[in-house]
Amino acid sequence: MDNYENVLKLFLDAVQTTLHSTETGDSSEIPIGISNRHLHLSQIDLDELFGAGYQMTKIKDLSQPGQYACKETVTICGPGGAIEKVRILGPVRGKTQVEILAGDCFKLGMVSPSRLSGDLQGTPGITIVGPKGTVRTSEGLIVAQRHIHMTPQDAQRLGVTDGQIVSIQIDGPRGGTYSNVAVRATDTSALECHVDTEEANAMNLNSLSKIKIIK
Repeated sequence: MDNYENVLKLFLDAVQTTLHSTETGDSSEIPIGISNRHLHLSQIDLDELFGAGYQMTKIKDLSQPGQYACKETVTICGPGGAIEKVRILGPVRGKTQVEILAGDCFKLGMVSPSRLSGDLQGTPGITIVGPKGTVRTSEGLIVAQRHIHMTPQDAQRLGVTDGQIVSIQIDGPRGGTYSNVAVRATDTSALECHVDTEEANAMNLNSLSKIKIIK
Protein backbone atom coordinates (compact mmCIF):
# COMPACT_ATOMS: atom_id res chain seq x y z
CA MET A 1 0.00 0.00 0.00
CA ASP A 2 2.78 2.38 0.90
CA ASN A 3 4.46 1.68 -2.44
CA TYR A 4 1.19 2.34 -4.29
CA GLU A 5 0.69 5.64 -2.49
CA ASN A 6 4.25 6.70 -3.27
CA VAL A 7 3.78 5.92 -6.97
CA LEU A 8 0.45 7.80 -6.98
CA LYS A 9 2.06 10.81 -5.32
CA LEU A 10 4.87 10.87 -7.89
CA PHE A 11 2.29 10.64 -10.69
CA LEU A 12 0.21 13.51 -9.30
CA ASP A 13 3.32 15.62 -8.79
CA ALA A 14 4.31 15.04 -12.40
CA VAL A 15 0.83 16.02 -13.63
CA GLN A 16 0.88 19.17 -11.51
CA THR A 17 4.31 20.12 -12.86
CA THR A 18 3.12 19.64 -16.43
CA LEU A 19 0.00 21.72 -15.86
CA HIS A 20 2.03 24.48 -14.25
CA SER A 21 4.45 24.47 -17.18
CA THR A 22 1.59 24.72 -19.68
CA GLU A 23 -0.17 27.50 -17.82
CA THR A 24 2.91 29.64 -17.29
CA GLY A 25 4.54 28.94 -20.67
CA ASP A 26 7.56 27.61 -18.77
CA SER A 27 9.21 25.98 -21.78
CA SER A 28 12.49 26.51 -23.56
CA GLU A 29 10.89 25.72 -26.93
CA ILE A 30 10.15 28.68 -29.22
CA PRO A 31 7.83 28.57 -32.26
CA ILE A 32 9.13 29.38 -35.75
CA GLY A 33 7.87 32.05 -38.15
CA ILE A 34 9.02 31.68 -41.77
CA SER A 35 9.19 34.79 -43.97
CA ASN A 36 9.39 35.08 -47.74
CA ARG A 37 10.58 38.26 -49.46
CA HIS A 38 8.33 41.23 -48.67
CA LEU A 39 8.35 44.97 -48.12
CA HIS A 40 7.07 47.68 -45.80
CA LEU A 41 6.10 51.03 -47.33
CA SER A 42 6.03 54.58 -46.09
CA GLN A 43 2.80 56.47 -46.76
CA ILE A 44 4.60 58.75 -49.23
CA ASP A 45 5.85 55.79 -51.27
CA LEU A 46 2.49 54.02 -51.00
CA ASP A 47 0.79 57.08 -52.49
CA GLU A 48 3.35 57.23 -55.30
CA LEU A 49 2.94 53.57 -56.18
CA PHE A 50 -0.85 53.20 -55.81
CA GLY A 51 -2.26 56.72 -55.93
CA ALA A 52 -2.80 59.53 -53.44
CA GLY A 53 -4.62 58.49 -50.27
CA TYR A 54 -4.48 54.81 -51.09
CA GLN A 55 -5.35 52.38 -48.25
CA MET A 56 -3.88 48.88 -48.25
CA THR A 57 -6.20 45.86 -48.15
CA LYS A 58 -5.56 43.50 -45.24
CA ILE A 59 -5.92 39.81 -46.08
CA LYS A 60 -4.29 38.12 -43.08
CA ASP A 61 -3.12 39.01 -39.59
CA LEU A 62 0.46 37.99 -38.82
CA SER A 63 1.80 36.55 -35.58
CA GLN A 64 3.28 39.83 -34.36
CA PRO A 65 0.58 42.10 -32.89
CA GLY A 66 -0.67 44.75 -35.31
CA GLN A 67 1.19 43.33 -38.32
CA TYR A 68 -0.67 42.00 -41.36
CA ALA A 69 -0.22 40.83 -44.94
CA CYS A 70 -1.82 42.93 -47.67
CA LYS A 71 -3.48 42.00 -50.95
CA GLU A 72 -1.23 44.41 -52.81
CA THR A 73 2.04 43.37 -54.44
CA VAL A 74 4.71 45.26 -56.39
CA THR A 75 7.72 44.57 -58.61
CA ILE A 76 11.24 45.28 -57.36
CA CYS A 77 13.97 46.01 -59.88
CA GLY A 78 17.77 45.99 -59.77
CA PRO A 79 20.45 46.35 -62.44
CA GLY A 80 20.44 42.60 -63.08
CA GLY A 81 16.71 41.88 -63.20
CA ALA A 82 13.31 42.14 -61.51
CA ILE A 83 11.18 40.14 -59.08
CA GLU A 84 7.41 40.40 -59.47
CA LYS A 85 4.56 40.00 -56.98
CA VAL A 86 6.47 40.96 -53.84
CA ARG A 87 3.96 41.13 -50.97
CA ILE A 88 3.40 44.33 -48.99
CA LEU A 89 3.03 44.03 -45.20
CA GLY A 90 1.17 46.61 -43.13
CA PRO A 91 0.77 48.96 -41.49
CA VAL A 92 2.70 51.77 -43.18
CA ARG A 93 6.04 52.72 -41.67
CA GLY A 94 8.14 55.83 -41.42
CA LYS A 95 10.60 54.47 -44.00
CA THR A 96 10.25 52.00 -46.83
CA GLN A 97 12.10 48.71 -46.24
CA VAL A 98 12.48 45.85 -48.73
CA GLU A 99 13.42 42.43 -47.29
CA ILE A 100 14.73 39.89 -49.79
CA LEU A 101 16.32 36.44 -49.72
CA ALA A 102 20.06 36.03 -50.14
CA GLY A 103 19.48 34.24 -53.43
CA ASP A 104 17.49 37.20 -54.76
CA CYS A 105 20.69 39.26 -54.86
CA PHE A 106 21.84 37.25 -57.89
CA LYS A 107 18.62 37.91 -59.80
CA LEU A 108 18.58 41.61 -58.93
CA GLY A 109 22.30 42.04 -59.57
CA MET A 110 22.79 43.67 -56.17
CA VAL A 111 24.60 43.05 -52.90
CA SER A 112 22.39 43.41 -49.83
CA PRO A 113 23.62 43.24 -46.22
CA SER A 114 22.07 41.14 -43.47
CA ARG A 115 20.38 43.60 -41.12
CA LEU A 116 17.71 43.79 -38.47
CA SER A 117 14.48 45.54 -39.39
CA GLY A 118 14.89 49.32 -39.14
CA ASP A 119 18.70 49.27 -39.37
CA LEU A 120 18.87 50.79 -42.84
CA GLN A 121 21.82 53.17 -42.78
CA GLY A 122 24.31 52.31 -45.51
CA THR A 123 22.02 49.82 -47.24
CA PRO A 124 21.40 50.04 -50.99
CA GLY A 125 18.29 51.52 -52.54
CA ILE A 126 16.06 49.77 -55.06
CA THR A 127 13.42 50.58 -57.66
CA ILE A 128 9.83 49.63 -56.78
CA VAL A 129 7.15 49.52 -59.48
CA GLY A 130 3.45 49.77 -58.63
CA PRO A 131 0.27 50.11 -60.69
CA LYS A 132 0.29 53.92 -60.55
CA GLY A 133 3.94 54.87 -60.36
CA THR A 134 7.56 54.04 -59.58
CA VAL A 135 9.71 54.77 -56.54
CA ARG A 136 13.51 54.70 -56.35
CA THR A 137 14.57 54.45 -52.71
CA SER A 138 17.93 55.78 -51.51
CA GLU A 139 18.30 52.91 -48.99
CA GLY A 140 16.29 50.11 -47.40
CA LEU A 141 17.18 46.87 -49.21
CA ILE A 142 18.16 44.17 -46.68
CA VAL A 143 18.39 40.44 -46.13
CA ALA A 144 16.72 40.05 -42.74
CA GLN A 145 18.98 38.88 -39.93
CA ARG A 146 17.65 35.90 -38.00
CA HIS A 147 15.96 37.10 -34.82
CA ILE A 148 13.64 36.11 -31.98
CA HIS A 149 10.70 38.28 -30.94
CA MET A 150 9.73 38.09 -27.27
CA THR A 151 8.46 40.13 -24.35
CA PRO A 152 10.78 41.26 -21.52
CA GLN A 153 9.11 38.58 -19.38
CA ASP A 154 9.99 35.93 -21.99
CA ALA A 155 13.57 37.21 -22.04
CA GLN A 156 13.86 36.92 -18.27
CA ARG A 157 12.44 33.39 -18.32
CA LEU A 158 14.80 32.33 -21.12
CA GLY A 159 17.82 34.03 -19.56
CA VAL A 160 18.54 36.48 -22.39
CA THR A 161 18.41 40.25 -22.91
CA ASP A 162 17.21 42.57 -25.65
CA GLY A 163 19.89 42.93 -28.32
CA GLN A 164 21.80 39.82 -27.26
CA ILE A 165 23.15 37.61 -30.05
CA VAL A 166 22.54 33.90 -29.47
CA SER A 167 22.60 30.59 -31.33
CA ILE A 168 19.58 28.33 -31.83
CA GLN A 169 19.32 24.54 -31.89
CA ILE A 170 17.10 22.84 -34.47
CA ASP A 171 16.27 19.14 -34.11
CA GLY A 172 15.34 16.68 -36.85
CA PRO A 173 17.07 14.76 -39.67
CA ARG A 174 18.32 18.00 -41.26
CA GLY A 175 18.67 19.90 -38.01
CA GLY A 176 21.66 21.79 -36.70
CA THR A 177 22.44 25.21 -35.28
CA TYR A 178 22.16 28.77 -36.52
CA SER A 179 24.35 31.46 -34.97
CA ASN A 180 24.03 35.26 -35.09
CA VAL A 181 20.39 35.25 -33.98
CA ALA A 182 19.35 38.56 -32.42
CA VAL A 183 17.01 38.82 -29.44
CA ARG A 184 14.33 41.51 -29.83
CA ALA A 185 12.44 41.95 -26.55
CA THR A 186 9.60 44.48 -26.47
CA ASP A 187 6.27 44.78 -24.69
CA THR A 188 4.42 44.48 -28.02
CA SER A 189 6.06 41.26 -29.23
CA ALA A 190 4.80 37.69 -29.44
CA LEU A 191 7.29 34.88 -28.80
CA GLU A 192 8.54 33.64 -32.17
CA CYS A 193 11.85 33.02 -33.96
CA HIS A 194 11.94 34.49 -37.47
CA VAL A 195 13.92 32.89 -40.29
CA ASP A 196 13.45 33.25 -44.04
CA THR A 197 12.42 30.54 -46.49
CA GLU A 198 15.99 29.73 -47.52
CA GLU A 199 17.04 29.18 -43.91
CA ALA A 200 13.90 27.13 -43.21
CA ASN A 201 14.40 24.91 -46.26
CA ALA A 202 18.04 24.25 -45.33
CA MET A 203 16.96 22.63 -42.05
CA ASN A 204 13.54 21.31 -43.10
CA LEU A 205 11.61 23.72 -40.87
CA ASN A 206 7.89 24.39 -41.10
CA SER A 207 5.29 26.39 -39.18
CA LEU A 208 5.01 23.63 -36.55
CA SER A 209 8.74 23.48 -35.83
CA LYS A 210 10.27 24.63 -32.54
CA ILE A 211 13.76 25.83 -31.67
CA LYS A 212 15.77 26.21 -28.48
CA ILE A 213 18.23 28.92 -27.57
CA ILE A 214 21.80 27.82 -26.93
CA LYS A 215 24.34 30.38 -25.79
